[in-house]
Amino acid sequence: MKFVVITHDPDVADAARQGFHPSDECHVFEDWNRALDMAGDADLLFVDMLATLTEPHRIAGYEDFAMSKMSHPRSQKTPLVLISPPEDYDLDFMAGWPDFVFGHIRRPVDYKIFRRASTWV
Repeated sequence: MKFVVITHDPDVADAARQGFHPSDECHVFEDWNRALDMAGDADLLFVDMLATLTEPHRIAGYEDFAMSKMSHPRSQKTPLVLISPPEDYDLDFMAGWPDFVFGHIRRPVDYKIFRRASTWV
């Protein structure tokens, strides 16, 4: 199986690398544009919402990511798993699109969460 993870958090990246089976592919990116190009044949695409924000606490960066993913020729159909910000992280607004998010992971994130998520496909 192939998994793509978008995050700036080294702890989330390490958890992903440890969580998947050794025979699985796990690609971690900080740049979501590069990740979308790689995610066309992925089984799951994980996105850390904080990695999409262009300004702290402003949802606009996540909305830009979402619009790009939904129109991306390769990755638009790849199931998305959202890694939410910490509970005490304030956002100016939260938008949603029907059927956009396949799964949702709350922090703190550890390798067991990725191991469990790999069974979703």
